[in-house]
Amino acid sequence: MAIGPRLDLRQSQSLVMTPQLQQAIRLLQMSAPELMEFVDEELEANPLLERDESGGEGSLSEAMGNTDDRSEEGLSVVDSVDEQSEASMDIDDGFTENDSAYDTAADAVGSTAGGDLPSSGSNNFDDMLPDLEQTLSEAEDLRSHLDGQLNLTALVPADRLIGKALIDSLDDSGYLSADLDALADQLGTDIEDIEAVLCVLQKFDPAGIFARDLKECLSLQLRDRDRYDPAMEALIENLDHLAKRDFKGLKVLCGVDTEDLRDMIAEVKALDPKPGLRFENSVSYTVVPDVIMTPLPGGGWRVELNAETLPRVLVNNQYYAELTAPGGSKEQKTFVAEKFQTATWLVRALEQRATTILKVSMALVGKQDAFFRKGVQHLKPLILRDIAEPTELHESTISRVTTNKFMATPRGIYELKYFFSQGIAQTDGGEATSAEAVRHRIKQLIDDESVDAILSDDQIVDLLRKGGATVARRTVAKYRESLKIPSSVQRRRQKNSDLSMT
Repeated sequence: MAIGPRLDLRQSQSLVMTPQLQQAIRLLQMSAPELMEFVDEELEANPLLERDESGGEGSLSEAMGNTDDRSEEGLSVVDSVDEQSEASMDIDDGFTENDSAYDTAADAVGSTAGGDLPSSGSNNFDDMLPDLEQTLSEAEDLRSHLDGQLNLTALVPADRLIGKALIDSLDDSGYLSADLDALADQLGTDIEDIEAVLCVLQKFDPAGIFARDLKECLSLQLRDRDRYDPAMEALIENLDHLAKRDFKGLKVLCGVDTEDLRDMIAEVKALDPKPGLRFENSVSYTVVPDVIMTPLPGGGWRVELNAETLPRVLVNNQYYAELTAPGGSKEQKTFVAEKFQTATWLVRALEQRATTILKVSMALVGKQDAFFRKGVQHLKPLILRDIAEPTELHESTISRVTTNKFMATPRGIYELKYFFSQGIAQTDGGEATSAEAVRHRIKQLIDDESVDAILSDDQIVDLLRKGGATVARRTVAKYRESLKIPSSVQRRRQKNSDLSMT
């Protein structure tokens, strides 16, 4: 056997993830707000892309809406999925130049007419006025609110500097998180000076600010209301008894009767344990469903995409033809060709994403039909494979499609992942029960229990077994804890203490 270098020719197959395929996978799992933001960035970066404001017949939303006619003709959801599967393509298969689905999408891309831009000059003075958004006042945050009060105090400049350092040491809840000794060393002053300034700041609005723990926060608010008497002080100092609902012990410690204790507890409950959060500037966004599901008059369900979550973009073919006309430089033609390819890919990817979401949603509705008709107790156990097989999509694609996607149903808005649940075997050998349905049953049993019959986890296991579901005790405990329900001992103590207060 000769030892030495030689050349061999081998042929092998491998899966190559092109940059466009990687981006398409990320596009599939984007939520609606993330998708809108991505499309806006592409519109700014690509001169050949334009937003479709017409909403005409070629819009994607109307193309997806064509499933309504078939539903009204009596086709079931599953039948509709089977018929639409031919027009869909698994995103895991990649995007190829010869793909027929992409050729169809390219033919549907409209060209926009190149009109003249409106003149920038105007004699209308209204054009010089600021937009409405520019006239809105900015929400004041916690530190700005406290800085304004600090500037109105009669503190000397050195104490004002200490106050500024204390304001910067607050957390989002309004509590003082800094160590006063360390802060004194940092500022080169005495701890007495820090505490003196802190006493001034603790009188700022909102009441309870600059507290170092919950007891101090509540006491500051009670002092602001002139309600911090000895009885209330004893209650604040014994909050652990209140948490344990030891009302008998509290009456002895506070030296009050049942009626006075009830009023004191009501006052404490009315206080704000986190006064700084009222200045939080985080914006709450309303969930906009990606899919809308409505019942049909003759039975069945209509499943359609929400047009508000579908960005409409067009490729300006006329502008592309002008830029690639003879006479342009090589660099210009290369740049335009690259942008045209990117724009065409985006239109195809958006259509593919919408088609895949619709297909998966229709399959979910078909599988969970009993849930929509009868309630959560009839939610069937479901795994990714159960949807991947009828839709002819990969399980990883199903996982991406159901991430951060929501469906508006007659029972509320649910994330698509909600409909996937593990199955629990039936004792009679029947069809498995969804874990979500068992969790709902546990909550019902605990809600219906009386004071004299508090159910233990073992008793809940027996009741579930009689209902046909075989569940271990540790599973019941896990589901109960996930529902934020205390143990049977804690529930019994709580209900007995409620009776003693009446």
